[in-house]
Amino acid sequence: MMKTQQDVQDYYGKQLQTSSDLKTNACCDPALMPEYLKPILAKIHPEVDSRYYGCGLVIPPLLEGLKILDLGSGAGRDVYLLSALVGESGKVIGIDMTPEQLSIANKHKEFHADQFNHPTSNVEFIQGYLETLDELGLEEASFDIIVSNCVLNLSTDKLAVLNSAFKLLKPGGEFYFSDVYADRRIPQNLQDDPVLYGECLSGALYWNDFLNLSKQAGFADPRLASDRPLTIENAKLENKVSPIKFYSATYRLFKINELESDCEDYGQAVKYLGGIPEHEAYFDLDGHHRFEQGKVEAVCGNTLRMLQNTRFKPYFEFYGNWQQHFGLFEGCGKEIPFQQPLTDLNCC
Repeated sequence: MMKTQQDVQDYYGKQLQTSSDLKTNACCDPALMPEYLKPILAKIHPEVDSRYYGCGLVIPPLLEGLKILDLGSGAGRDVYLLSALVGESGKVIGIDMTPEQLSIANKHKEFHADQFNHPTSNVEFIQGYLETLDELGLEEASFDIIVSNCVLNLSTDKLAVLNSAFKLLKPGGEFYFSDVYADRRIPQNLQDDPVLYGECLSGALYWNDFLNLSKQAGFADPRLASDRPLTIENAKLENKVSPIKFYSATYRLFKINELESDCEDYGQAVKYLGGIPEHEAYFDLDGHHRFEQGKVEAVCGNTLRMLQNTRFKPYFEFYGNWQQHFGLFEGCGKEIPFQQPLTDLNCC
């Protein structure tokens, strides 16, 4: 039997009552919550927090006043965290297909407005399918940021989700999301296993397929922000999927039409001026780009555009132009060794 949306709805709406019901650790985030987020997390209603099934942290910096869309928002934990950070002038919309999850999310809207001292709730939850976002009446090019936490792997049409995300983002906006990936394509018989699929394993994309789909959707240069190997810690399920290796990874995909498919060298550089809250000493654009405050750093053309054509522009100085091209940026390879942890990859 082919995997259906109803299978996923049943798993997350009826079979799982709290995160403790999960059979693996694939959909749980063991990373320590940053200190500045802990006071906000402490204000999240316990019922909402107990239904958290994410695999990463989808809270990028500089969110005040922004409009954010959460794809697969579940019971709303990330939506409410984001609602505190965007403030009264911002808005967060969550999309989910599971009625039981949305019922919990909607029940606590006023509770969180009170917790965050908002005169009215700045969140909205919509029931719908990620594969058909174009049917939900969302305005194209209207979102500053789109997030998603361990949900793309559950989608039955991942390219449709990526296409819609690109259309819904404003120019210079970003799709910042965490998900589970595999080191090879997953056989159909494993994809048809409802437990493996619901546990965020057998619907995971092979790394290279994800990169190609992202570029096909218009995100020319996907940037890996962080990654970690997954230890399934369930002998029966681990035996089923062996020898496939899984990773949880956070990507940021920018909607910048001028991005090139490779990291090209134009002799350019940037300097981080500081000023991004909670990132005063340095700012990490991705897993390979840490900009120390006050230090001039050589960058490829794509990296410069990711800083200059986005909300990060006021925090950087930019040097150089586009008049001379020096070939590929040194150290940026064209092939990715997928058998290695992503933290070992080279890029510009």
